[in-house]
Amino acid sequence: MTAVTYPCYWQYKDAQGQWRWTYYASNGRAISVASESYINRADCTRSIEIMQASQWSPVFFDSKAA
Repeated sequence: MTAVTYPCYWQYKDAQGQWRWTYYASNGRAISVASESYINRADCTRSIEIMQASQWSPVFFDSKAA
C-alpha cells in the first residue's frame, strides 16, 4: 500500500455506503469536504476533478462584512 502524502484528496465510503471525499492540506489537516455523497465512485472522482479545475475561478466576498 502506498503511503499517504499531503496535500491530497481522500475518497471513502460513509456510514450509508456512499462515496465522499475530504481534502487534506500539506500539514495533514482536513480543510474541505464533499458537500454531498455519491453512489458511484466515478461521480465522486468527477467532483474532485471539478474542484481541481476551479483553481482560477474568481473569489467574491461580501463587502459589508469586510
